[in-house]
Amino acid sequence: MDYQLQVVTLSVSDVDRALAFYTEKAGFTLDVDYHPTGAFRVVQLTPPGSGCSVQIGTRLTDAPAGTARSTYLAVTDLEAAHRELTERGVRVSDIRHKAPVDDWKGNWEPGLHPQRRDYASVADFADPDGNTWILQEIGYR
Repeated sequence: MDYQLQVVTLSVSDVDRALAFYTEKAGFTLDVDYHPTGAFRVVQLTPPGSGCSVQIGTRLTDAPAGTARSTYLAVTDLEAAHRELTERGVRVSDIRHKAPVDDWKGNWEPGLHPQRRDYASVADFADPDGNTWILQEIGYR
C-alpha cells in the first residue's frame, strides 16, 4: 500500500495576502481557488516541481495562523533557490550547513557544505503569518 502525501494545510490570517505571497513571491502555482460562500474558501497551491500541494483558506483548520513549522522543500541547488526567492522579495535566511555532518548534534556553520552533501545544507523563510519553510539541498550533483 502506498501512502502518498498529497496536501499540507496551513493556517493563515488573510487568505488573499497569503495567496499573493505564495504565487508572486514563493513561485507556487495556483491550482484551485474555491469559495462557494463568504464563510468557506479553499485555495490549493503547488510548489514548482512538487507532488505535494499546500492548502490555505477559510474554515479549513482550527489551528492558529502561522503555527506550521519547518515544512521542508527539497531543492537541487540551494544557492539558486536562495537567489530566486530573494529576487522575488522573500526574506530568506543565510545558507548554513550541518557541522560535523557525519556526527551531527545540531551545530551549524555558515555557507554550503564544502562537498555539497545531501541533506547537509539549508536555508529558511516564513510566510506573512510566520509559517516556516526549510529549503534543503538534495541531489546537487
